Amino acid sequence: MVAAARAATEILIGHSFKPNQSLDLPNREEEISVPISKAILFSGGCQAIAISHCNSCAGIDLTRDLEVWVFVEWISPKDDDLENWLELVPGMGVGTLGPGGETCISDFALQLLRRNLRSLVPSGRCLRVEVVIPKGRELAQRTSNEAFGVVEGLALIGTQAEIQSSASPEKLKENLYLLRDQCNRSDFGGSLTFVIGENGLALVKQLGLDSQPILKVGNWLGPLLVAAAESGVKELLLFGYHGKLVKLAGGIFHTHHHLADGRIEVLTSLAIKENLPIDLIEVINQSVSIEEALIAVESVNSDLASKLWFRIASEVEKRSTKYLANYGIWPISIGSALFDRRRRLRWTGKNGARQLLALGGCLEDFS
Repeated sequence: MVAAARAATEILIGHSFKPNQSLDLPNREEEISVPISKAILFSGGCQAIAISHCNSCAGIDLTRDLEVWVFVEWISPKDDDLENWLELVPGMGVGTLGPGGETCISDFALQLLRRNLRSLVPSGRCLRVEVVIPKGRELAQRTSNEAFGVVEGLALIGTQAEIQSSASPEKLKENLYLLRDQCNRSDFGGSLTFVIGENGLALVKQLGLDSQPILKVGNWLGPLLVAAAESGVKELLLFGYHGKLVKLAGGIFHTHHHLADGRIEVLTSLAIKENLPIDLIEVINQSVSIEEALIAVESVNSDLASKLWFRIASEVEKRSTKYLANYGIWPISIGSALFDRRRRLRWTGKNGARQLLALGGCLEDFS
């Protein structure tokens, strides 16, 4: 996005098109080079567009080669306020904070945009930047954005310049280091929360459930469970989106979909064990996502839906404990807490309910 915005702005001010844009990054001496597909100046010379593609790592296929368009144009400063020289507009496929809301963009991404465009904008002018992700709305359906109030498309939530895959061995190594460092601190009390993903991290803080140490984890949950037990964790809470944690209920402890998915199959199996009516089991089995299955079953019988999803939370705790038993015996209690796509914490296992109370809340406070 930033590279495309810079390429478009450069041709807007009369510079020639550069197929590789050099970006200045915070806290880094060397610039990085980002390829641009094309940049076009519209007739009249007041508008330009540049197109780039996401260069995500091998384990991330959601945004791999995703096309990003950035339109730029000069606009008049509002009320002679020259400090606000940049106006960012969410175009088609870019997530907003509620319908018609502000662009969902991280502070880092906005800082990067300002850092690399300011020198190109002449004094007394204001630059309007509109970001468009043609496939953004479609791809957003495969994320949990909506659970956090982000609608209409993908959020621009980068927190660093280089992509780091949650499925990579390097990410596991980093998490193991952070886990052991936390557990070796003199003030560590034996309780820890594993939060699944960035969205879960935001929610656990918003709900005030961050009084004990938190570690945001990626897809390597199996090794991290073992490491937590080995490091002396006595109470471990697994906090995450139901579409992710359901995999643990099926005994899948590396949760990246390139290695294993099977979420609907796991849910169907649990529905059979709960003796749900055959018509509801068929509805679940025909669903394309966990959230779709939840909505469909709730529309027919909300009590049975709650029963099934509490079963998932319980199975997460049981299967995680069973997984640990393959590697040793430790005095650790594993709890689970699951939230849905509407940003509601709704289900826990027995251990998870007890751990929530210890953190100063209970499920009824949040559902």
